[in-house]
Amino acid sequence: MKGEGNRLQHNLLDKQLIQDHSGFITDLDVEKENTGLHGPTVSVIIPAFNEEKNVANVISGTITVMDQLNLPYEIIFVDDGSTDKTGMIASLFKVKVLVNKNNRGKGYSLKKALQHARGDIIVTIDSDGEHKPKEIAPLLGAVLNGIDVAAGSRFLNNKTGVTTKLNQIGNHFFNLTIMSLTGKRVTDSQTGFRAIKREVLEKIDLQSDGYEIETEITVKSLKNGFTFRELPITVERRKFGASKLKIIEDGKRIMGTILSTSFFS
Repeated sequence: MKGEGNRLQHNLLDKQLIQDHSGFITDLDVEKENTGLHGPTVSVIIPAFNEEKNVANVISGTITVMDQLNLPYEIIFVDDGSTDKTGMIASLFKVKVLVNKNNRGKGYSLKKALQHARGDIIVTIDSDGEHKPKEIAPLLGAVLNGIDVAAGSRFLNNKTGVTTKLNQIGNHFFNLTIMSLTGKRVTDSQTGFRAIKREVLEKIDLQSDGYEIETEITVKSLKNGFTFRELPITVERRKFGASKLKIIEDGKRIMGTILSTSFFS
């Protein structure tokens, strides 16, 4: 009975979050008029699953940086069926909270957020605290200067020790495969830290529901001829919780996505 009560309480919280935050963000056109801010609008998307100890710092850091950039912006937070207080904590901030009733995956959450995003530029940042919000600025700067896709690379400039050895080996293998199929050099095809022009995402028609969404964005951007630039980012190992990446299972999906998007899309 106790477990059932917790489940019902969580479902009620999900419904309340949706009700409380549906349309919570000020319309970006109105915000531009009211604040006098000019320039492209930015939608920052933060997907999360069971990251209750990390999300507050990520959201507050993102708000601080975006306020300093003086661009009209919105933050869309997706609680991907968390069983902890992730969604509740996110709701304490001035962000729009979308809730998946069940854990559907990172790709599903990103696509859901894109349906609600109003920005001319889309920024994606992970919720585990490994990305530094202050590095949103150079990614946005690259896009504002004409780049279609600016991707933060953990490995550019031969950086090491930013992730586990196994993950580094896997990522390197995926990068080499992508380079052999596209002819374009990539150092971090699995990065979740990007700034992307809206029209790019509208054209590449994302299909993935899991972590392979990162690969799909990379390969389809390169294949469709969009300008793609990697910028070095500083990554800190997560302080709380554990990665949700399943090495074997997700690795197979990632490789399948590389092949399918290279040859059949």
